[in-house]
Amino acid sequence: MNKKTSSGLKIICLNRKAHFNFFFQDIIEAGIVLKGSEIKSIREGKVNIADSYAVEKNGEIVLINSHISQYKQANMTNHNPTSERKLLLNKREINKLIGKMQKEGLTIIPTKMYFKNGKAKIEIAIAKGKKKFDKRATKKERDWNRDKARYIRKSS
Repeated sequence: MNKKTSSGLKIICLNRKAHFNFFFQDIIEAGIVLKGSEIKSIREGKVNIADSYAVEKNGEIVLINSHISQYKQANMTNHNPTSERKLLLNKREINKLIGKMQKEGLTIIPTKMYFKNGKAKIEIAIAKGKKKFDKRATKKERDWNRDKARYIRKSS
């Protein structure tokens, strides 16, 4: 899915399920600590963040359940595909995220991974989970907008 946007970002992967399953309250850009073989796999586009989330461990925010495939050429020094990866944030941002997670019961979901000036970045969202009726309403609104566009296109 490597595509360049107008702002010079090279998008590696998107978490499309996140927009359907969660209400986003705030979006933050974070760096991510990676090994050499992980960054090479990311450059090949072999990443999946669809089922991942972030939690607080020892005063740090850690990304869990993200899958970065093993790099074929790194035989002995290869990495674990589903290991926990530390996110690079300011102390103020970490305290804000931890406070919202504990006080309001929100979760941290990665929405996008991309390259910015040659560095791998991850966009995380502070989110609240949608209920089943919220998901139905979202689907209904999306279908109506599609039909409305179809009617307008036919009438003109």
